[in-house]
Amino acid sequence: MAAQNSQTHFQDFLPVMANKLGGDGLIDELCNGFNLLKDSEKGVITFDSLKRNSALLGLQGLSDEDLRSMLEEGDFDGDGALNQLEFCVLMFRLSPELMEGSKLWLEQVLQQELRDYL
Repeated sequence: MAAQNSQTHFQDFLPVMANKLGGDGLIDELCNGFNLLKDSEKGVITFDSLKRNSALLGLQGLSDEDLRSMLEEGDFDGDGALNQLEFCVLMFRLSPELMEGSKLWLEQVLQQELRDYL
């Protein structure tokens, strides 16, 4: 239940950040978030580094199970940790509103390219 509440709060916040900061600013902030959560020796987010640093991003209420689920959700290469790209992709995936905006933007660009081609 705690994960759902935190996720709902996050979903409301990421689109606001995107609107305020723009694309490059949002990526910079996601990179800053990654740097706060990563294990400084390994250069990736591990379960231990996520648990140790999660309060910095307001995730202190998440259980160990929630934190492990978060890692598993974003771990595309199966190494048990999140690299910077995996972390950024996970943050976008956790924000349906931002993902929907990205889909609409992509559709508009593709339609414009098609019109220019024809």
